Amino acid sequence: MRLRHPDGTVVHLGYGTNVLPAEDVDGLIAQVGTYGDRLRRHLDTDRVGLGMWLPAAAAHRLAADLGEVQRLREAIEAHGVEMVTLNAFPYSAFQEEIVKKRVYHPTWAEQARLDYTLDVARVLAALLPEDAARGSISTLPLAWRAPWLADRQAHAELHLKLLAEGLAAIEADTGRTIRVAFEPEPGCVIETIAEAVERLDSADRERIGVCLDLCHLAVGFEDATDALARLDAAGLDVVKVQPAAALVVEDPADPEARAALTAYSEDRFLHQVRQRAGSRLAARDDLPDALEGRRPLDDRSPWRVHFHVPVHADPAAPLRNSRAELRQSLAALLGGDTARTDHLEVETYTWSVLPDGAPADDDALAAGLAAELAWVRDELVGLGLTPID
Repeated sequence: MRLRHPDGTVVHLGYGTNVLPAEDVDGLIAQVGTYGDRLRRHLDTDRVGLGMWLPAAAAHRLAADLGEVQRLREAIEAHGVEMVTLNAFPYSAFQEEIVKKRVYHPTWAEQARLDYTLDVARVLAALLPEDAARGSISTLPLAWRAPWLADRQAHAELHLKLLAEGLAAIEADTGRTIRVAFEPEPGCVIETIAEAVERLDSADRERIGVCLDLCHLAVGFEDATDALARLDAAGLDVVKVQPAAALVVEDPADPEARAALTAYSEDRFLHQVRQRAGSRLAARDDLPDALEGRRPLDDRSPWRVHFHVPVHADPAAPLRNSRAELRQSLAALLGGDTARTDHLEVETYTWSVLPDGAPADDDALAAGLAAELAWVRDELVGLGLTPID
């Protein structure tokens, strides 16, 4: 879907496909057909955006074989799909039974991460609509926070330099601009906006910026207006935004709240927890640690949990989602005189592990994804954007 900001910027809105399991090109093509048509029907639109996640093996095959890229492009065009952004955060196997901290490997200190990201950039350059201004790719915030010593930071900075050179070469070859967005996340080397500014200090500002995941921003108790001011001061652009909602527990001492929260303690994904503790944040790496680990998190003030919950729907009371914070962030990004980003990708990848159970089939999942897209679209319209199609 496309909307126009009052300043004239075309804003692209799509859904991230890392919610869907696919590890090869045939699986990606099947996704386009299965969900492109269903989402368009639910949303009553001729065109729907997908922020496709490309697993490393599929990305390598596509980057090496223009015939395979053409097959994917034909499917995209046949099913009314457009792709302006791709997800290169998970390397592979993102919907396996146990993911947890495996999602942070390989790190940006490793050559494999650079090679993978450039493969994804080559593919995106071939898939971009002719009238799209640019493409974007989201990636991990360098690595999980430990171990991350000076030598790893030095290797990462070298790889960021090579990344910018590779993106420039792709643009010279294809005429398409691709930018890479590093996504701050709780527990990682880049957790906060301040750490993004510090760790990306030497990065090429023309080709490298930040992906703001609004669930992560809420979990970290960060304000979008303040975040934008920090990024502006550092010359870092918001290349991409993921409108996403976190799980919020106002009273973690309440037995009813703890019972409801326990239903979200699952084995596939990591669910970091943060709590205000004076001027700092108290932190646990996963929800089970916060609830009943060796050092359970204090229960006298609210918790925010890195569990992407559907943006349009309330979790079981007395829990809530961070929809209020999400609205404030969208207003800061797109409610002013100038659009601060033009790529939005809804990314609730946790539908398979929600306490109510995974959607029964493709139709049910597509209906849920469409409802989230419709909610974000309506919020943007309320901020003054106009749907184009």
